[in-house]
Amino acid sequence: MQYLSVLIGIISSAALLGCSYEDRQTFTLVETQAPSIATTQPSAEQLAAYKATLSADTYHIMFESGTEPPFRNAYHDNHADGTYVSAATGAPLFSSDDKYDSNTGWPSFTKAINEGAVVLKTDPDGDRVEVIDASSGGHLGHVFDDGPTDRGGKRYCMNSAAMKFVPKGEKLPTTQPVK
Repeated sequence: MQYLSVLIGIISSAALLGCSYEDRQTFTLVETQAPSIATTQPSAEQLAAYKATLSADTYHIMFESGTEPPFRNAYHDNHADGTYVSAATGAPLFSSDDKYDSNTGWPSFTKAINEGAVVLKTDPDGDRVEVIDASSGGHLGHVFDDGPTDRGGKRYCMNSAAMKFVPKGEKLPTTQPVK
């Protein structure tokens, strides 16, 4: 299926600082190119396969929209060069070149590795914009407009458990979407 333009629009509401329900901040979003939400929603069979292969924490975060604790996750303080890939499929999501220390306790990036890697959608509560792994339909985290202004102003606040880190120089896994 060809990529569709997902119009997020301008959202003027309270956004959460970090990925927790504390300190609120106003943000806006811009249009993004990505697969449509319909093409990223996993089927019941795919969910069963992910549940059988992923850890309970990873499954909860990715397919039940969970959130891991700040500062107690694998990659919030990772400074190595490499690529962050989907924990579900191995598809590349973020580059360490775009990672920065946001002091929120979660790994933060200024952008996805490419436009088709993630899908943005407004959370059901309307307060935040969710970042979804385009290859699996799994929840990764949220995006905010409080990132470094010299690097585009975005903060992709991700859950470590939804990703795996591949150090620079190591071969990226073959992308394996569950069917």
